[in-house]
Formats: sequence, structure tokens, C-alpha cells
Amino acid sequence: MMSELLPFEEALAAMENIQSTPPNEEQIELNKALGRITCNDIIATSFVPPDDNSAMDGYAFRFCDWSPEKVFPISQRVPAGQAPAPLEEGTCARIFTGANIPKGADTVIMQEEAQPQEAGILFPHAKANSNIRPQGQDIKKGQVIIHKGTKITPMHIGLLSSLGQTKVSVFCPLKVGILTTGDELIPAGNTLAEGQIFNSNGPMLSALITQAGYQVSQCLHAKDSPQATESAIQTLLECSDVILSSGGVSVGEEDHVKTVLEKLGKVHLWKIAIKPGKPLVHATLGNTPFLGLPGNPSSTLVTYHWFARRLLARCAGQENLFDISYPVDAGFNRSKTIKRDEFLRVSISSDGLAYAHPQQSSGALIAACESQGYLHIKAHTPIEYGCSYAFYPFSGF
Repeated sequence: MMSELLPFEEALAAMENIQSTPPNEEQIELNKALGRITCNDIIATSFVPPDDNSAMDGYAFRFCDWSPEKVFPISQRVPAGQAPAPLEEGTCARIFTGANIPKGADTVIMQEEAQPQEAGILFPHAKANSNIRPQGQDIKKGQVIIHKGTKITPMHIGLLSSLGQTKVSVFCPLKVGILTTGDELIPAGNTLAEGQIFNSNGPMLSALITQAGYQVSQCLHAKDSPQATESAIQTLLECSDVILSSGGVSVGEEDHVKTVLEKLGKVHLWKIAIKPGKPLVHATLGNTPFLGLPGNPSSTLVTYHWFARRLLARCAGQENLFDISYPVDAGFNRSKTIKRDEFLRVSISSDGLAYAHPQQSSGALIAACESQGYLHIKAHTPIEYGCSYAFYPFSGF
């Protein structure tokens, strides 16, 4: 069953097309909404700016009154935040940046282009409708300004604040259960016995989930037995919207996650044609999505970035998830090709070329800490010096 490796693009599409029940909704204070996901379209209830205003410190007048020789008397002074009187015919108003345009005025000349005279102000050059920000230039009343399923950024908070909003309706944070497996793993702070290593995947996944704006419902570790694995999964099912695991999804005698998943639910895919990270399993246990990541730390990180990130976003109600990439030329060669899509940890040097970290082992995290992102080498593709490949910065994840 499912012995062939699933191509990378097909696995991505499977994550994108996951159907899940969105979390409950709640209304929260806008100043607490950073990183939360909108549960409906947000409609502008007013114009921004609410009225025509000046883009410059200068003078406002009616263009039809203007000629290069005309001296305009100043009839009023209009600072920002005060309502101006209608403009008297044939006069100008001293106006400041952000101030409302007096009724009747249609042109603003910046103060550097004005020539003060004894009787007023002369404008040698003028262009109709210049230096005016029209009502609704930024936002129009009734416009959809944030779509449902958008993760709120600091810019969104500024946008909503410009409309006077203090609250926003969002999905409740996704609760993610974490399961790590392996008899060899022990928590940091203990003393290693021969054959043991510290558990890095649990803390790393917890940090990744928290960074993404979700809640870690519980982080459990299971010994390498079917009974321990099933017991831990059952515990996580009681408190989690989604479960991520690391380890136990390969074909070894001590890998029990996939077998337990087949017993408890339905397995949708297993084994992806990528490097690092081939042994990955996606299942559904009742209504709870489960994604089993490989146990080697670099494989865990790569598959989290490409697959778990998508699964969690969909389950959290997010719609607009994008991978940020740009073409970068390789600063090295490799004639050998492999049958899987590969994600090399690389850095961009001062010459603009991408150089691979010397440590590309699936068990080593140092490469990710000392690199800037992934260079995506598609299956069956050699690496040629100076040729362009897709670079994905870690900051984009």
C-alpha cells in the first residue's frame, strides 16, 4: 500500500486541499489580534481619508482664479485637525499637511513654490488639482479591506485603527498536540546514558507552533511500542485540533506510528519524494488531522516548513498562505542527480551566489542555524555553477 514515493508537488497539493472544520470564533481587542486569523471579510465603514486633505504645507486656492501674475490675499489659516471655512473667491488659504481642503479650493501649491508679496502670495506656476489627497484615496466606504482567512499583521492593525476600530472577529487559536517517539530520546536536563540523545524535536516543534500563532495543547513522548504510541495519541486526541508527531513513521521494526494510525483512522499518504524528509505520513483520526513527520531533526524542520505549516494554516482557517522565493544563482556544481526534490540549506554570499552549508545531514540542525534558507533542487536536476534555482529564505516561513 502506497509503496511509491509521492512527488513533492502532489504532496503539497494534498496539504492545500485538506478540508477541515474551522475553529470557533471570538471577538478580541485589536491590540491583541497580532497573528490571529480573521473569520470573516472586514468591510470599511468609512472613507480614509474622510475628506479631501492637503499633501503638502502650502497654499490652497481655486485654479480658475489663478494666473502667473495674480497675487492672492490669504483669507484663512488651516492647520490639520480643524474644520476650515469655505474659501473666499479670489483668495488663498494657508494650509498644512493633512488639513482638510476648504470648500471651493481645488489646488494646493507647496510653500517652496510660492512667492510672498506685500499684498499676499504669488504663484508663478500651478497645476490644477495638485497636492490634494482625495476622500477615500486609501480606503473607500464599503470596500473589503481584509479578507476572511487573513493572518493579521502590524500593517492590518494600523489599517483597522485608521477606521477607528478597536475590536476584530477572529478564529480561536488552533490547539496542536505534539508527539515525539523513540527509546533513545530523553529530555534536556538529564544525564545521557550510552545510546541516548536529547530530544530536540519536541522543543523545536513547540517553538515553531508558538511562532506561527497556535497553541501547544500538550507535548508527549512515547517509547517505541505500539501500546505507548497509541496511548499517547489517544491522550492528544482529547485536547487537540491537530496532532503533529516526529519519528516512528519509517519502515523499521521500532516504527509504530503508521501502524497505529491505520488502526485508529485513515492514512491518506505516506512517503514523499523529498530530501531530507521522505518518511512522512498524513492521516485523519475521526475529525482530527494527523501529520507524522520524520524523526531526524533536519527532516523534521523541512517537512514542518513545507507540509505541517500548510496543514496547520488550513485547519486554523487561514486562506492566503504563500511561499516566498526568488531566483538565485548557485555558487557550486553537482553533476549527480537524485530522484527526489532536495532542499539544500544555503547562504547568499556577497557575490550574490548561493553556497551550500557543508553539513547537509538529515540529523544535523547546525546547517539551518548557520544558513539563510533553502535552495530547491528539483528531482533529476543537476546543479550548475551560475544557473538559477528557487531560493526560499527561512524568514518566509
